[in-house]
Amino acid sequence: MQMLCRNPAAAYRRVALEARIEASGSADLTRICLEEAQAALGQALIALERAQTPPSEPLTRAQTIMLWLARSVAPEHPLGSSLKAFYGGLAGQIGANILQADSQDLAEIHNDISDVLEAAG
Repeated sequence: MQMLCRNPAAAYRRVALEARIEASGSADLTRICLEEAQAALGQALIALERAQTPPSEPLTRAQTIMLWLARSVAPEHPLGSSLKAFYGGLAGQIGANILQADSQDLAEIHNDISDVLEAAG
């Protein structure tokens, strides 16, 4: 409970995310994960713009999400190997930015996720 008092915005976001997850199916879970990774990258880009320091918390969150997506691709999915490579590749790129962030690289990753979300409809 004490953690909720420290950062009410984060607590609200966490509760809203949990509610979306509870009400979703598997396809929606992928969309939610991609949206969360995209939001984390957006936060990292803003932090870089303001402070010029590596924003490790949102980058770690985005990397964790992409790793989870890579590991959770259904084995029978027709694009399974491509999706695993794509998600895993993005996770690796994000990880490379945790200690020394490059805003251009992060913006490209952000745009890649945007493209996937747009293509998914």
